[in-house]
Amino acid sequence: MSDKPTIVLVHGFWGGAAHWNKVILELSRKGYDSLRAVELPLTSLALDAERARKMVAQQAGQVILVGHSYGGAVITEMGDMPNVIGLVYIAAFAPDAGESPGGISQAHAPAAFANLAPDSDGYLWIKYEKFHESFAQDLSEDEGLVMAVAQKAPLASTFGDAITAPAWKKKPVWYQISSDDRMINPENQKSMSARMNPKKVITLKASHASLASKPVEVAALIDEAAIEAVKIK
Repeated sequence: MSDKPTIVLVHGFWGGAAHWNKVILELSRKGYDSLRAVELPLTSLALDAERARKMVAQQAGQVILVGHSYGGAVITEMGDMPNVIGLVYIAAFAPDAGESPGGISQAHAPAAFANLAPDSDGYLWIKYEKFHESFAQDLSEDEGLVMAVAQKAPLASTFGDAITAPAWKKKPVWYQISSDDRMINPENQKSMSARMNPKKVITLKASHASLASKPVEVAALIDEAAIEAVKIK
């Protein structure tokens, strides 16, 4: 058995746990034999945080939480658990208390905002024909098509759900900025990461889907965070 911490990967809007597939393989090659990718309902921050909390509670040892996109809000909300030793944000929301993803997005609107479309049931989709250019323009058209067809839309109301007590104020933090992100404005990523006093920030020339387009670099940051967090702990 490895003495490395468990890595729990938390996806964001318009995707599921499988969005982490390339990062999972990279981390496995680095010797992480305890990897988990939680599947969120994307129906409210409270329910999503509770699902992630249950996953973390099932792990016997130390945990590194990794959140992509809205998954960053989820780990911010539930990450102050005793066995969590670090938080890694991948092109992610990191709200403060009282802030929501939607509120943060108003500061610097995302480039692809016009490509979002609500349906009659209250779910918010990326228009199928606009998904590749909005979410994953640095992936192949085939990969973009698969992501578009398989996208997991959130309830639109989830955008307005606010953080109660941000875990990043109590846990060490690492952050990856995507400089070509069209879903979370890079300026918002810079401001969110700066105020968390992170251990390290890296910037990748990547779309919002950096976890798929830059898995080697993303996995390297997670690995570095895990090694340092164990030492800090």
